[in-house]
Order: sequence, then C-alpha cells, then structure tokens
Amino acid sequence: MNASFSRPLLRRLLPQQAPVSVRERVRAACGALLGLLVTGLVARAALGNGAALPALIAPMGASAVLLFAVPSSPLAQPWSIVGGNLIAALVGVSVGHLVPDPLVAAGLAGGLAIGLMMAFRCLHPPSGAVALTAVLGGPAIHDLGYGFVLWPVGVNTLLILGVAVAFNNLTGRSYPHAPAAAPAAPAPSSGMGLTSGDIDAALKDFDQVLDIGRGDLEALLRRAQLSALVRRSGPETCASILTRDVVAIAPEAPLSEALALLRRHHIKMLPVTDENARVLGVLTQTDLMDKAEWDRRGPRLGLARRWQLTLGRGRAPHGCAADVMTPDVVCLRPEMTLAEVAVRMARGGHHHLPVVGPEDRLCGVVAQSDLIETLVAQAATRASTDSSRTDAAGRARAGNDVSSDLAAGLA
Repeated sequence: MNASFSRPLLRRLLPQQAPVSVRERVRAACGALLGLLVTGLVARAALGNGAALPALIAPMGASAVLLFAVPSSPLAQPWSIVGGNLIAALVGVSVGHLVPDPLVAAGLAGGLAIGLMMAFRCLHPPSGAVALTAVLGGPAIHDLGYGFVLWPVGVNTLLILGVAVAFNNLTGRSYPHAPAAAPAAPAPSSGMGLTSGDIDAALKDFDQVLDIGRGDLEALLRRAQLSALVRRSGPETCASILTRDVVAIAPEAPLSEALALLRRHHIKMLPVTDENARVLGVLTQTDLMDKAEWDRRGPRLGLARRWQLTLGRGRAPHGCAADVMTPDVVCLRPEMTLAEVAVRMARGGHHHLPVVGPEDRLCGVVAQSDLIETLVAQAATRASTDSSRTDAAGRARAGNDVSSDLAAGLA
C-alpha cells in the first residue's frame, strides 16, 4: 500500500481525542477498579459464597468506562445508567420469552432497547449489552425471569453508581455533571456573535447523537470564540478598561446597607475592603440571595448560616457583609493584558473582578461586558483595516491588468 495513502487512512481510523494528563488517566483507572471491586464484593456478600446467581454482570465493565473515564458525558449521567439498564433488562427479558430463536431475539432486544432509551433520554451504550445478556445469558439468567431486572441489573447499577458519585466528587470531578459556565459572547450586532439559537440550529441540522452535553458544547464554543478574540487582541492593558469610581463596603457593614448600595448604584458586586482599602472579598447579589434569608425588612442571617459561621469561626456572626461575602476572590492588576484578564474571567465564570494596585489596595473594577466590548471593537477595527488593504491590493492588481492590456494593444 502506498505510504502517502496509508497515513491519511490511519488518521481516519484513529479517534481525535483531546489530550489527557497522566494524572487523569490514573484517576479514571483507579475509579473503575474501585467501582467494580466494591460492586462485586458487596453483591457477593449479599448473595453468599457458592450462589448460582451472578454477583457482577459484564456490562458493568463498560459502564465503569463511562462513569469514571468520561463522567461529563450525557451517556454517563445517573438517569442514563439507571433508566438505560432497567429498560434494556425489561426489553431483553420480554423478547427472550416471546421469540424462541436466540439470535433473532438478541437483534430485536438490542434494537428495541436503543429506540426506547433514546425516546426516554437515557441512552447508555452498556445497556445494549444488558439486553443481550438477558437473551443470551444462559439458564441461570433465564430462570430469573423478570427478577433479572432487580438482581443483578438493578443492584449492580445502584452500587456502581453510588461509588461513581462519591469517587468523582472526591477527586475533583462534578458528578452528576453540571455544564461548564459559558463566558459571555460578543454582541450579535458586531457580526461576530454566537447565540444559543445558532447552536440549537446547528445541532438540529447535524442530527446525530453527540457524546457531549449541549451546555458543555456551548461553553466550549464560547470559550473558543473568546480565545480567538484574545489571540487577536492588541497590547491594551487592564488599566484601559477598569472603572475607577468604585463603590465598596466595609466588612462590618450590615446586610441592609449592602442591599441599599447595590440598589442605589445599580451594580451587581461590591468589593469588601478594610480600612486600608485592601480587598477582603466581594459581595454580590447572588451572595445575598443564597446566603441570607429575607423578610419585609430585607436580608438577614438565617439560623443555619449562623450555626455554620459560629462553628467555623468559633464566635457568633453579626449579620454583616463579612458573613455573606465571597472571600479569596481573584484580583487583577492594572498592568495585566486584556488577554490575561479574559482568561481569568473565563476560568472562574466571573462577571466583575476587582483591580488592585500598590500594596494590594483597591483601584478599580473590571466588568466582563467592558472587556468583551473592547475585544470586539479591536476585532472590528482589524477587520476594517484588513478589508481596506485587500481592496487596495485588488485595485493595484486591476491597474496592472489594465496596463498590461494597453501595452498589448499598442504592440
């Protein structure tokens, strides 16, 4: 075979996967080991030694790949594995009873299981193997009848799912998976915007099952869009877009004062500073909504929040800004480039960040909307410049063509 032909063929055969660190590979392998081991041992302990029933069925190995190696996949979410396995087991047992030929029954069971899983939005690839196991599993499985749905399928599923929830969250993977926060996109009026409707239309036109959630896909596309804008950004720094007229609040200020400042100045975030203007944290509208309780007089600390703060600090809280603020906030520096600012905002999903100067004193705030507006304006300016250069080059080429035609005619 020609080498120049074989290389593109090999590239098509190999999947295009994002690079994964060694740490993540080890994490996934250890998770699968732990999940299968716990599931098998607990099931065997429940059955007792020498039981005729299987303690662990083979499809759990495929489920472990999804639950621990790609826990963000829509195919690996709790409803996918629970709903998919139960539906597949029910279909497999039913078809096995109704169709005498095992190969025909296997085909019918697999096809019906996939159709029903897609209809109920619980597509889980290993569930196809569950349906085949119900049909081709031999006398021990056939004798269980519909009991196969509960044991071993139901028990195995719940056990490995419980391990996946605990292990993934303890090792830094959100599970059940929550879509990543999408950075704000450029305004559609700029001609560079990407709206949610555009993504929905593209997915509808693509019309295939993707192993990525819609929310994660949108976050990925918006981050790529922002990255492209940052890559083309100029040398401007954070100092060029920060707002210096900043309203701040003291940590001991009451929650009612924080609410009044947010309303009066129509802002969404208050830097919390000490007497030397050093940033201790930020207080946002979300902090007030999530960490305080409300009555007719406004926000106040609830009993649960008071106990939490008392146990954490060793003293009773005072119902002030420091009790609900977000501490350890990311701060920017005036000399940071817009590219650095964009990356920090995108990573944390921040809409506003404080800017600190000498001695870490507050000197302003940067809003994500101002950052995006500046990046888009830069991109539009470059596009206009590039268009002008292209037009000028086209006019020069046209002039040369005319000169050549005249020279040819005179000759």
